Amino acid sequence: MRYLPLFFMFFLFQSNYGQDSLVVDDRYREDQFYASITYNILSNVPDDLSQDGFSTGFHLGFIRDMPFNARRNWSVGLGIGVSSNSYNQNLIISENANEFQFSFSDETIENIQKNKFTTYLIDFPLELRWRTSTATDYKFWRIYTGFKFSYLVYNTSKLRSSNLDNDLSSIDNFNDFQYGITLSAGYGTWNFNVYYGLNSIFDNTVSVDNQSIDIKALKLGLIFYIL
Repeated sequence: MRYLPLFFMFFLFQSNYGQDSLVVDDRYREDQFYASITYNILSNVPDDLSQDGFSTGFHLGFIRDMPFNARRNWSVGLGIGVSSNSYNQNLIISENANEFQFSFSDETIENIQKNKFTTYLIDFPLELRWRTSTATDYKFWRIYTGFKFSYLVYNTSKLRSSNLDNDLSSIDNFNDFQYGITLSAGYGTWNFNVYYGLNSIFDNTVSVDNQSIDIKALKLGLIFYIL
C-alpha cells in the first residue's frame, strides 16, 4: 500500500504527458477511396429508343487528395478506378457476317425478357474539391466537381426473348474513350453523385434507318468516401 501514492503519481504523469504529446496532423488529406452505385439514364435519345427496367452502375476507385491552401479545405483530386454500367433498353444489337448491326425491337422479336448492353471502364477522375473538414473533424460538408475520363476495356450485349437469344461481346462500335462532368455533394459519409457524359456511348458509325444514335450517359446515385 505504501507504493500506491507513487503509482498514482506515475499514472497522472503518463496521462498528462500523453495528452501534451498528442500532435494534430496539419498535413492531413481527405477522401482517398470511393465506392458508388448509380442509376443510369440514357440522354439525347431518338424518338424510337426507350429504356425499360432498372439500369445500374457500380464504381470503385482511389483518388489522391492534394490540398493547395493553408487551411487544406481546397484541393485537387486525381485518381483511378473501375466501373461497370448496364443499360436496359430496346436497341437490338446483332451480328451478321462479322459486322454488328443495330435496330429497334419490333413484332418479329417476341416476349423480350431482357435487352441490355454493359460497358466496363477504367476511370480517371479529376476533381476540384471544397470541404469544411479539419484535421480532427471527420464529418463535414463537401462539394467536389470535375471531369471523369474513361477508357472502355470490354462490353457486352444480352438479349433474351421467346424466339431469339443473343450474347455478344467486344462490339467495336462503342467509343473507346468516354468523358463527362461530375459533381458530388453532401455531408458525412454518403453523398449525392451525378455524372453527365459529354460524348456519345457509341461512335459515329451507329445509326438506325439513317438516324444517328448519339446517346449519352447520365448517372445519378450515391457515393461513399473513406480515407
